[in-house]
Amino acid sequence: AVVSTQSTGGEERRLLEVGCGPGNTIFPILEQAKEGNVFVYGCDFSPTAVEIVQSHDLYNEERCKAFVCDISQRELEMPIEEGSLDFITMIFVLSALNPGDMAHCIANLARYLKPGGQILFRDYGRYDLAQLRFKNGRCLSENFYARGDGTKVYFFTQEELDGMFTGAGLVKIQNIVDRRLQVNRARKLKMYRIWIQCKYAKPELNE
Repeated sequence: AVVSTQSTGGEERRLLEVGCGPGNTIFPILEQAKEGNVFVYGCDFSPTAVEIVQSHDLYNEERCKAFVCDISQRELEMPIEEGSLDFITMIFVLSALNPGDMAHCIANLARYLKPGGQILFRDYGRYDLAQLRFKNGRCLSENFYARGDGTKVYFFTQEELDGMFTGAGLVKIQNIVDRRLQVNRARKLKMYRIWIQCKYAKPELNE
């Protein structure tokens, strides 16, 4: 998912990266938008990740703000004005939640989009190589697995995601399956990856 930092009329764009980690997306965006018309929020469940972002040389709360947040909670509160965001990115984040928390997570995040604002999404698709590699005993529920490090992962269909996004009042711009063949020549392995990429928008006020 590509975020355009260009805006018309010099208007500031506001972006939230959900699951920002150590800031590998936040800071390249800020460097690209040197004219200063972009403000980037980043949230992560890990206080350590947020501390790393806040200690970065480019971290400046006039241009960005990182904060700890559990997006799975039913009553989501963030230090962001509702209806103010142009973009929310969710890159391999939703799949880590319990399936019962996913729909209200998307609905909660959608409240923070301005009319015309978009959620940019990428995550694991059903029957991705990572799913097929799980051994017996790792399956917690249908298509939901526990990794060896204690984290969890879900594998989506396009229809499931469309139901959650449209159920949150958003309109589909894109919902595609990205199938890729990755080759490890040293180990002579072919790896078939399946990801789903989506863009959903909050309707404009006149729609």
